[in-house]
Amino acid sequence: MSNVRVPNRWVIASAGIVMQIALGAVYAWSVFRTPLVQRMHASIPQVSLTFTIAIFTLGLAAFAGGLWMRAKGPRVVGVTGGVLYGLGVFLASFSGHGLWVLYLSYGVLSGAGIGLSYIVPIATLVKWFPDRRGFITGVAVAGFGAGALITAPIATRLIQAVGVFETFAYLGCASLILVTGSALLMREPPAGWAPEGWQPAQSKALVNGYTLREALGSWQWYALWGILFLNVTAGISIISQASPMVQEITGVNAVVAATMVGILSIANGAGRFLWAWLSDLIGRRSVFLAMFLLQAGLFFVLPRVHSFGLFTGLTVIILLCYGGGFGTMPAFCADYFGAREVGSIYGLMLTAWGCGSALGPMLMASIRQSTGTYGEALLILSGIMIAAVAVPVFLRAPAQRGGPADLKPTAG
Repeated sequence: MSNVRVPNRWVIASAGIVMQIALGAVYAWSVFRTPLVQRMHASIPQVSLTFTIAIFTLGLAAFAGGLWMRAKGPRVVGVTGGVLYGLGVFLASFSGHGLWVLYLSYGVLSGAGIGLSYIVPIATLVKWFPDRRGFITGVAVAGFGAGALITAPIATRLIQAVGVFETFAYLGCASLILVTGSALLMREPPAGWAPEGWQPAQSKALVNGYTLREALGSWQWYALWGILFLNVTAGISIISQASPMVQEITGVNAVVAATMVGILSIANGAGRFLWAWLSDLIGRRSVFLAMFLLQAGLFFVLPRVHSFGLFTGLTVIILLCYGGGFGTMPAFCADYFGAREVGSIYGLMLTAWGCGSALGPMLMASIRQSTGTYGEALLILSGIMIAAVAVPVFLRAPAQRGGPADLKPTAG
């Protein structure tokens, strides 16, 4: 160990954050929707399907990336993901030839690139920061949540200046450079490395950690998957309908509603850091229990709120919880199964993201269509969150490997 030159872990963390900000540009998809509908003479559902394809592909690719990292390490996977992501966005500039080009380029190709690259900084940084797992994963994925905040105004100006297809070309080139450049700095710590002065609080049995097969053999993996799925389903229901919902319930116009959408993007990013940081102090189970209880109450109250300011404030809390699930779950997963194969174990868990992203918006839209109001859909989501409370309440770490019931890591 003494002859091994160990890089500065904060440099690696900074590169991981840049990667996530670039990848998080996918959340700016809504700025492309109307221009694409107009240029391609397509319907809103036809164009919106692109985002669904991208997020679903992302979940599958994240699992593949986690498996691949075990064999090739983070750098190869991250660079490959960056190339696919940049190429997919760039090729979307040729979508004037048909929707199928948009689906294959931005949907499949860039979605696969995002998934491969997304898992790299998460799986790498939990190994560099065993003393601050919740904090570091929260900061990293906060970058993903905030990516749209940076990309949306840039893309909007580019669309106005050069056109929507040309904007894809510019953004594709920028994404390629940012993600691949950051991925080149990704590396795992040397075997046996630990932060100076840090003593692990968890059982020594977790040093080697679980294999993917062993993790899938425990009911706890499926419980964590369920927790992430339920949290995504609730939060993305709000994201998918934020503008029309606030207009209907509070009576504001579309311009005012757009300000709320921007505020929700900030909350999405901030929640990924804030809740993850809190989980280092009070434990991961306690954080998810608090988030589910909060959301149950908020979804119940929302249909009765007709003040734009209050409605925005309540939905901000929901989006803080949505982001908090992504910030806290990687550390939760590493606490229970160890860090050795967290890339593949958590990567497969991200299929919950794709499933929740499909169910939540579909549930919200179908109930709104059948009832003519968002009220009933919000009440159903409240009930789902109440039922979800049972999962963190009864969850315990895999006892057979000596893991902690609900680790409260020490900060070093």
